[in-house]
Amino acid sequence: MAEIAQRLPYFYIEAPDKPGEGARVLAVLKQAGVNLVAFSGFPKGRKSQLDFVPSDPAAFRQAAKQAKWKVVGPKTCFVIQGEDRVGALADILAKLAGAKINVTATDAICTGDGRFGVLLWVKPRDVNRAAKALGAS
Repeated sequence: MAEIAQRLPYFYIEAPDKPGEGARVLAVLKQAGVNLVAFSGFPKGRKSQLDFVPSDPAAFRQAAKQAKWKVVGPKTCFVIQGEDRVGALADILAKLAGAKINVTATDAICTGDGRFGVLLWVKPRDVNRAAKALGAS
C-alpha cells in the first residue's frame, strides 16, 4: 500500500520553556474536546514553539481564543502515513529533493504496528510543488 499524504493546516503558539507547559496547553485542548492529528514542540530562543495540526481547525481556534493564546496560522504542513518499510522516509525526501524542494523540518515515527507517520514542513512558496511531488490531497 502506498503512503497517504495530506496537506493540512497547522497553527502554533509560543509558550514558556518550563516544565509542565506542554501538559497545561494540551489539557486545555483536551478539556475543549479538540483532537490533534499531530503535535510538535521544540525550543525557540528562550521560549518553546508548539505546533498543532487539529482535525477540526475551527474547534482549535475557538479553544485557543477562549484560552487567550496568541495563535499564528493557519499555515500548511504535510502529514504522511503508510506501511513501515526500510527507507520509507528516504523515499519521501527523495521525491522532494527530485523536485528541488528544501524541507524546513520533519518529524517521523514508526508506530509499532507496521505503520509510520511523518510530519513535514516546507517553505510557503514550495507548498503547491511539494503537494504535487507527494501526491497530497
